[in-house]
Amino acid sequence: MIPSPTQSAPAAVATPATTGMGKYRWTICALVFFATTVNYLDRAVISLLKPYLETEFHWNAGDYANIEIAFKLAYSFGMLGVGRVIDKLGTKMGYALSTFLWSLAAIGHAFVSSTFGFSVARAFLGVTEAGNFPAAIKTTAEWFPQKERALATGIFNSGSNVGAIIAPLTVPLIAETIGWKWAFIITGAMGFIWLALWFWLYEVPARHAKLTKAEFDYIHSDVDDLAAASIETQPKVSWFKLLTFRQTWGFVLGKFLTDPVWWFYLFWLPDFLNKQYGLKGTDVALPVAMVYMLSSIGSVGGGWIPLNFIRNGWAPFKARKTSMLLIALCVFPIVFAQQLGQVNMWLAVLVIGIAAAAHQAWSANIFTTVSDMFPKRAVASVTGIGGMAGGMGGILLSALVQKRMFVYYESIGQLDKAYFIMFWICGGAYLLAWVLMHFLAPTMKQINLDEAAPAGH
Repeated sequence: MIPSPTQSAPAAVATPATTGMGKYRWTICALVFFATTVNYLDRAVISLLKPYLETEFHWNAGDYANIEIAFKLAYSFGMLGVGRVIDKLGTKMGYALSTFLWSLAAIGHAFVSSTFGFSVARAFLGVTEAGNFPAAIKTTAEWFPQKERALATGIFNSGSNVGAIIAPLTVPLIAETIGWKWAFIITGAMGFIWLALWFWLYEVPARHAKLTKAEFDYIHSDVDDLAAASIETQPKVSWFKLLTFRQTWGFVLGKFLTDPVWWFYLFWLPDFLNKQYGLKGTDVALPVAMVYMLSSIGSVGGGWIPLNFIRNGWAPFKARKTSMLLIALCVFPIVFAQQLGQVNMWLAVLVIGIAAAAHQAWSANIFTTVSDMFPKRAVASVTGIGGMAGGMGGILLSALVQKRMFVYYESIGQLDKAYFIMFWICGGAYLLAWVLMHFLAPTMKQINLDEAAPAGH
């Protein structure tokens, strides 16, 4: 049994190198990776089935944008509420409930018979899928010390890329052989496999029967962690109080500006390849898979960069901020995607893939800023607030830019101009986000939620 966290800490906490430990926390990381893979597989299916659904339901770009907005709107408000639910229920039950419901929602798409029905199904999927990242970030905060959290986040976040890789390699093939409805059913059923593994393997460190004392002490080796190692008993913090801190707004604005870029890749990349290069059906599988394979590398690499800086003696906040600036600069070349694509399509795919990889590296770090700046009892709530902001940014992008702009330029036969504008938006979003985050949270110092936020905090 794990020792009480109120007991005095050992004089020196063992390291993974000297104890050979890490088995259980990395097993938990693998479980969260699997959940994130399923999460993104389920949400990516519709973009690959778009040609089939356009034919059956007579959609235009505006219809598809409306369905996309329904998902994002529900996801945004879901993120705000689900963080509170997960903080209240705990990661085990909160994560399980979210996965169970989104799996039902994903399968439910197969039984839809109208465009409006797809909007409803996407909304239900959005509100239930919102639980993944607040639960994942809270799980990481519970199971990893600060110095390892960006790497662990990068690893589980790479599941979003793996899901997006699996989708183009399987969904068009399923649709071609047994019909588009089965694509929704088969991918949605994957969540129930994860649920079985989750209930079998997961428990918080303080209750994990097989966790060694050495690994428990290492997980809670941060100065502020030993006193909070067990289930936290402090009162939960209201959204209003969280919004009084500049750190919250730094995270919120960072997500608001950069999440929509990832939504753009996820929902519009197959369409871009179709409209710009004539790729259809299974033809899009390899280029889309390549983009997300690069993204997987970026996700893990984004966690490794600050870890390497910290190992070389950098303060965690400096390592995080420097890494995020370097990552933001790596996105900018996407503004040349179309010019490169005129030389060779694969050059466009490559530069989009690098930008997508940079986004995932950015995500590994921006998510980790929450556990850097807030105690564990507020992590899911702050993550949810930021997730809502990211979703609202995606809605605004779809409604004000993609829906109006894409419909207009498609109507006059100049869709390439719409993509040109979008790539410039993608290229500049991260640099602007970094500047705002640096201004609002210059040191990423962890705050004391039991004190009133002083002016300028």
